[in-house]
Amino acid sequence: MTVDLSRIRSVQDVDAENKRVVLRADLNVPLMDGDVTDATRIERLVPTLELLQEKGAKIVLISHFGRPKGERIAEFSLKPVADALRTILPDAKIEFVQDCIGKVAHDAIAAMQPGDIVLLENLRYHPGEEANDEAFAEELASLGDLYVNDAFSAAHRAHASTDAIAKRLPAYAGLLMLEEIRALEKALEDPQRPVMAIVGGSKVSTKIAVLDNLAQKADVIVVGGGMANTFLFADGIDVGKSLCEEDATGLVQRIEGHANQSDCEIVLPTDAVTAKALESGVDTEKCSISDVPEDSMILDVGPDTVADLKRRMADVKTLLWNGPLGAFEIAPFEEGTFEVAREAARLTKEGKLVSVGGGGDTVAALKSAGVLNDFTYVSTAGGAFLEWLEGKQLPGIAALAAETHDTAETKS
Repeated sequence: MTVDLSRIRSVQDVDAENKRVVLRADLNVPLMDGDVTDATRIERLVPTLELLQEKGAKIVLISHFGRPKGERIAEFSLKPVADALRTILPDAKIEFVQDCIGKVAHDAIAAMQPGDIVLLENLRYHPGEEANDEAFAEELASLGDLYVNDAFSAAHRAHASTDAIAKRLPAYAGLLMLEEIRALEKALEDPQRPVMAIVGGSKVSTKIAVLDNLAQKADVIVVGGGMANTFLFADGIDVGKSLCEEDATGLVQRIEGHANQSDCEIVLPTDAVTAKALESGVDTEKCSISDVPEDSMILDVGPDTVADLKRRMADVKTLLWNGPLGAFEIAPFEEGTFEVAREAARLTKEGKLVSVGGGGDTVAALKSAGVLNDFTYVSTAGGAFLEWLEGKQLPGIAALAAETHDTAETKS
């Protein structure tokens, strides 16, 4: 990151008394039959909402939901989210408005009292949102006196509600945004060493930039999941019928070269749990990584690999985790990921390890392992977390740190 993070101002320091605060959240939560099935993102927003209520703000809540691509499609309405929010904050006055700009939005906001919350309809019903359109951003800015971004998971997108609006209003970071930035900065930019990174996933080609950047930041990179098969194949090991990018050997050699230059060790599995099919209850075999049956697939790391990773983790001070070590969604191929995750959680609780995890599969794996709340920090962001690991500048973060805020103050 090349952004001067010290320029980002906290919502804790804002004078919001009787002011309209446009609060950008990520309320893109899963729904089934019109009901929210996982309210984690809503719950993580609550501290910022309650702080602004205490400060006497009129909270204008905005978010995207799904990919309606600029069209008003009923299944992408935020109305069910408003219902879930009322359940989580039963004492708050919460109104849902059927558009995010125009007269209906302005009328609802004009009727607000301090502490009230208005949730506006899906930003992506308007094509100007994803286009980062200046006119659309101007309309959003007209709804408030101040702007607070608490949506780190949308910070990798240069959209009107994360970028252009921040140039038009005094801009601040919400509590969740600040927590996320500080956790990732501590783990990646100024970590306690040694640093271990666990990087899993199916394809090397989707994690090239992550691996390249981590090779310069970490002391050890543990490669797991389907990606490990490609690394093993590139090293001349027969991986049977395992998922493998045979045409990615050049990428593997490049990453290994960068790691060698940075004195970063790449750790691969030494044994595996294999099966002839990725199915629950299938017969499995544990074998050395050099003895994988030609008609079988590597679907999890073996016990020797798990023991080795646990030994290594005892000497590590910082752990970054993105991606599972095996096909954790299907028993019994979750055991390797879960056992290593539980060891990381144990070391974290004992104060011996700073552990930061992120990405959709990682969150799901840590939750299934029962350790989601035992890591130092777990990011629910997908793309934003990955791009931070890649070392990219995130537009939503850069907008909060921009010098234009100094001139925007005159609009409040």
